[in-house]
Amino acid sequence: MPYAQCKFIKRIAEFQSREQRKHIPHNTRGIYVLLNNAKDKFDVVYIGMSGRGVVSGIHGRLYNHNKSKLLKWTHFTLFEVHDNVTNAEIKELEGLILCIYRKDSRANKHNVQLRYKPFREVLENKFSKWD
Repeated sequence: MPYAQCKFIKRIAEFQSREQRKHIPHNTRGIYVLLNNAKDKFDVVYIGMSGRGVVSGIHGRLYNHNKSKLLKWTHFTLFEVHDNVTNAEIKELEGLILCIYRKDSRANKHNVQLRYKPFREVLENKFSKWD
């Protein structure tokens, strides 16, 4: 069996037009980003995830986002995870990305989250307490 180039990410499809969502295989799991193309710049509109247990994975999530009148997006990027990556690991990856955008003034209001709950357990801003 060949060695994987990345530990979590199996494949990436970047800056795909909205219409390309139809070609994503059902049950594709991972992280996806909805983007809005504004003069060759791609602004992040929404970051989401889909894991096991969701009937059609990212395909289904993008299908639902396509029907939404609240989210204005033209493109998407998706990060498919390897089969051995758990839903909890996908959720943690999503939490990490959302944490980065949490206080960004340009972040879309649909992506606002207080904090990924498990990160509260490991938050330590005082470096003097780091060993």
